[in-house]
Order: sequence, then C-alpha cells, then structure tokens
Amino acid sequence: MEFDLENPLPFSHDETHFDTISPLFNIEAHHMPSKTYFQILINSNFLINIREATISKILQISQPFDSHFLPYLAINYLDRFLSFHSLSDAKPWILNLIGVSCVSLAFKMKKTEYSVTDIQQDAGSIFDIETIKRMELLILGSLKWRMRSITAFAFINFFISSFKFKDLPFQQALKARATEIIFTSQNEIKILQFKPSTISASALLCASHELFPLQFSCYKTAIINCSYVHKDDLLSCCNVIQEITKKEYESILEIVSSTSTPVNVLDVQMSWSSDNEPIEEDSSVNAISSRQDNLTKRRKIITTIIDDNT
Repeated sequence: MEFDLENPLPFSHDETHFDTISPLFNIEAHHMPSKTYFQILINSNFLINIREATISKILQISQPFDSHFLPYLAINYLDRFLSFHSLSDAKPWILNLIGVSCVSLAFKMKKTEYSVTDIQQDAGSIFDIETIKRMELLILGSLKWRMRSITAFAFINFFISSFKFKDLPFQQALKARATEIIFTSQNEIKILQFKPSTISASALLCASHELFPLQFSCYKTAIINCSYVHKDDLLSCCNVIQEITKKEYESILEIVSSTSTPVNVLDVQMSWSSDNEPIEEDSSVNAISSRQDNLTKRRKIITTIIDDNT
C-alpha cells in the first residue's frame, strides 16, 4: 500500500473516524526525534550546520521530481536519525550519502519507480547501490523501522472537522494554506520541540487567522477544547509558526520592493494575550495598507479555490 502522509497507518474501512485518529495521538511521539534532540540542537552549531547542509542536499536531490512529499518525509527521517547518531566526522561526502539515502527511503514509501542514478544526478557524489543500502539500514535502525511516519498532515482533517465548515471550498482553502505552512515550517529548528498534532493544530489556527479572521476565535476555541490538545504547547507552537510566516512575508516583500514601493504587511501581527485572545497591533498608515493587502490575498486564494470547484 502506497504511503499517504494524511493516512499513515492502514486501517480497515469499517472503523470509525474516532477509532482511526485516537491511535495516532497515542503513538505520534514514537515518530519524533529523541526528547533531547531539540535542546542538543540549539546548543550545538556543529549539529545545526550538519542538519542544514544535509537538508540542503535533500532539497537539491528532490527538486527535479517536483514533489513536496519526498523532501518532507526525507527530512523527517533525517531528524530522527540525527537525534540518535552524533556524527563526529561531518565530511561532505558523508552528508551527501545520508541525504541520498533518506530520499531513497522516501521514494520507496511513495512506491515510485526510480533508480539510484536518478536521485544522484545533482548529489555531488555518486554512491554504489550497496553503499546506499548500508546507510539505509543504519537509518532504519534509528527509526526502529517505523517508516510510515506520523506527521502533522495526519491530523489536519481531524482538526478541520471540529470547525464545522458548511462550504467545502472554504474548508479546502484553509487546508491548502495550513499545508503550505507545515511544509514551510519543517526546516525551522524551533518546530522540532512540538508533537506533530500540535504543529497541525497551530498551522490551522494561523491559516484561519489569515483567511477567516472573523471566525478565528471560534476556531481557536474548538481546537483548545479538544481533549488531545495541550493548550500551553499549542500557544507556544502558534507563536513559532507566526515567526515563520512573518519571515515568509518578509522574503516576498524583499522581491516586491525591488520593483515597487514596499508595504510592510507585517505591521499587523497576531499575538496572544493572557486570556488567549488575538490582539491586532496597528498604529500606522502602513498597518492599514497591510490589512488591505492581506484581505486582497485572502480573497484571491478563496476565489481561486471556489472557481476550481464550480
């Protein structure tokens, strides 16, 4: 059976939605890096450099295949592997081998036809099949052969169902934006301290704040009231994702500013007060312009999805 990020474990068709989602919350921690990985990472520039260099290689290798699936799953394998193996020798060829092997394992889960030559075209080093197999076995040992990773995508539909959307296109718009946020967030070190379900819920909240600000409070209440959600972790994760999306906007603005007058869309920010209500902070003309730009963006996203479904 081909692996699906949204449905990582095979369930029988006669099981209820609750029966299928509950086990995922119970075992999601088994598909994360070790508990000490985040703390070790933030205190080690050496390990950070190893991770960044290998992620760069994974993205480079995956780029020709036009798939978010491959690098996302490969980076999941990488973090879980690095959390159990301290690499004393970080020679470029070793990092290339790890990157190639993680992508190769992701390919196998996708059940896509590929060859070792295909995934090494842009790798910088060419490894024989036996060398890659030995590294794959080393990685699989660290994963305890749990290749069907439980990621943030496994919880998206569950949390969206609590929002009780009446219009499918709006639900699809929210899911599309949350999915984009999850993909973007994976490379950020701070996100590694949170469980996949917390990342999923936080991405949906941040996406809903962008697309449906008037309904945001209701959505937030629905997720916080979920028995599987730890409120403090959720709010902390939301703050991290907010930082990530802020950087995303800034990178876009750097491109836009080269051809037009820059408008700081980040003058309007979402923050969390002591009673967990979002606060809109605006005190300038730029903030007004920023809100207009954000509304325009939301309308374009929603209009596009609605048009695709009519």
